[in-house]
Amino acid sequence: MQAYIIRRLLLVVPTLLLVTIIVFFLMRSIPGNVVDLMLVEQEYGAQVDRDALLRKLGFDRPMVVQYRDWIFSMFRGDFGKSLWSNRSVLSEIKSRLPVSVELGILSILIGQLIALPVGIYSAIRQDTVGDYVGRSIAIGFLCVPSFWLGILIMVFPSIWWGWSPPVQYVPFNEDPLANLSMFIIPATVLGLASSGVAMRMTRTMMLEVLRQDYIRTAWAKGLRERVVVARHALKNALIPVITIVGMGIPVLIGGTVIIEKIFALPGMGRMLLGALSTRDYTLLSGVNLFVALFVLLNNLAVDLSYAWLDPRIRYK
Repeated sequence: MQAYIIRRLLLVVPTLLLVTIIVFFLMRSIPGNVVDLMLVEQEYGAQVDRDALLRKLGFDRPMVVQYRDWIFSMFRGDFGKSLWSNRSVLSEIKSRLPVSVELGILSILIGQLIALPVGIYSAIRQDTVGDYVGRSIAIGFLCVPSFWLGILIMVFPSIWWGWSPPVQYVPFNEDPLANLSMFIIPATVLGLASSGVAMRMTRTMMLEVLRQDYIRTAWAKGLRERVVVARHALKNALIPVITIVGMGIPVLIGGTVIIEKIFALPGMGRMLLGALSTRDYTLLSGVNLFVALFVLLNNLAVDLSYAWLDPRIRYK
């Protein structure tokens, strides 16, 4: 197991290096230029010409040289500074990361708290009214885009009842209740959108496991339904579900970009969207690097969870 983990961690380095190359050059090929955007701003437009601004930002050098200097400084722990705010990229990420992490964790918890019970119930009560209702709920969640549902929640309650979700961010350490009241609705929106696939996968795998011989033996021994389902069937049925949830986390990161914008959450997604619109190349590169690192570590955690769920799985 240790050798497998070390090999996977060593693969992270070349993968991240490839990500930096793609992100660095791809971002600079997007139509529009940060220098042109700065020149139209009042603070630059009447004072600095284009060539002087290019030299000031270091964009007068070849792109390969810019990438070399950036990657060397990154290895020293310096991710550069935002082209607009002049704050360090690391400080920008540290200030936004807790918001996105809290939103992601809450949405995953809410999604699985819905998906697992409904999927298990639909499996053990196959072809009953409850099963049909559970499958209909799963299909409904699959069909409803999270951004559409979020917009409906923001718009219609304010029109009908004069109420809208809170948009003033309050840190958790200052007021936990106010913080959770702001996060619970966007987290539920994301959780509902991601629970449909997990719900259907849970039902499918539970049906397959419940037909296994060792489950029939457990029934024959007179064990109660709760014991058979929770102790013998659920753990083996969760392996594909964990895979689906793990694969959905990168998609969830993309979903937070829109949800954070709709609900005015100052997270990584909103910062990424703002950096993209202003062509803040340094901030874009730093954020994408952190997202790539998170996805790689998430995939490793998902793979390692298989051995915990099924003792027959061994990594060498």
